[in-house]
Amino acid sequence: MTWVTTATVLQNLRDFDNREACGSFAERFRRPVVSFARGMGLKPADAEDVAQETLLAFAEAYRKGSYDPSKGRLSKFLFGIAYRQSLKFRRGGAPGAGGGKLPQPESGFWSEVPDDETHASGIWDTEWEASVLDDCLRQARSEFEQSTFQAFELVVRE
Repeated sequence: MTWVTTATVLQNLRDFDNREACGSFAERFRRPVVSFARGMGLKPADAEDVAQETLLAFAEAYRKGSYDPSKGRLSKFLFGIAYRQSLKFRRGGAPGAGGGKLPQPESGFWSEVPDDETHASGIWDTEWEASVLDDCLRQARSEFEQSTFQAFELVVRE
């Protein structure tokens, strides 16, 4: 496993025919979007749909030049898309919903999950940071002896 910067992932995403770039992009950013959507009260299958719609929408926007890194962080741009997609799914606007029944919540707390963007932003930040940390730890684990990494985990994580 090699370190690949977000800038490299995005640069490769510009090529419409580069399936590997699309896979790399999805692999890197799907997990925080799914976790965020779950935190917004969606069922696992709906959260996966939100991730797919979010990543597709970002790729299209990126290829059209709508994402400008100088105007803000990638995580915030993705948050905006994921937030809107999650709300759409929560309100029954999922692709193919065609006026059918609303997606059902995971549990009875559905009415307690706020649409409040500030609350949603906190969920996003937590999931984004956890995803970045997991990626870094996975990479570090592959570069160090198992005993060295276990010592690190005992000292730092435990």
